[in-house]
Amino acid sequence: MRTVRRIRSHVQAFRRARRNRTDLVGWLGRRPQLLVSTAVYETMTIFANRLDPHLKDLAELKTAGLVNCEFCLDIGSAIAQYSGITERQITELPRYRTSDAYTELEKLVIAYAEAVTTTPAVGLDELRAQLLTHLGKAELTELAAAISWENQRARLNQALGVRPTGMAEGMACAIPETRAG
Repeated sequence: MRTVRRIRSHVQAFRRARRNRTDLVGWLGRRPQLLVSTAVYETMTIFANRLDPHLKDLAELKTAGLVNCEFCLDIGSAIAQYSGITERQITELPRYRTSDAYTELEKLVIAYAEAVTTTPAVGLDELRAQLLTHLGKAELTELAAAISWENQRARLNQALGVRPTGMAEGMACAIPETRAG
């Protein structure tokens, strides 16, 4: 059932794209093997569903914000809301440590995304140990893979100049107001 909900939230987000729809596909289409491998990995992250998708979406959104990928923040905000993340959680993501919008586990997941994304990665041993008191090893593996993939995805989008598509227009969006466009 989780897989069906994840697919549905992705489809709903993609339907909202209003502009720049083919930026990334246009770039990756120049190297079909990269397009196919990216599509396969994206699909496998959707089908990997031991970890609560809500936690995965929060981690990916935090990662996208740290890397400052506006395309990822646009699509991530839409997917997150379709998967049940509240507007308040999206807007308070930069202040998650002091916000009461998150559970302790959600705060740990967001802190882990922050630690993995920071260069160099710091504080991972303690966070990993804390997370393992709440999650199994398979769930933690899935979380680490989701965060790492979001880092790759966000940096590729930035390197190629992929722009937001308007998927989160009219919704809460993690793109800072001064940067939206």
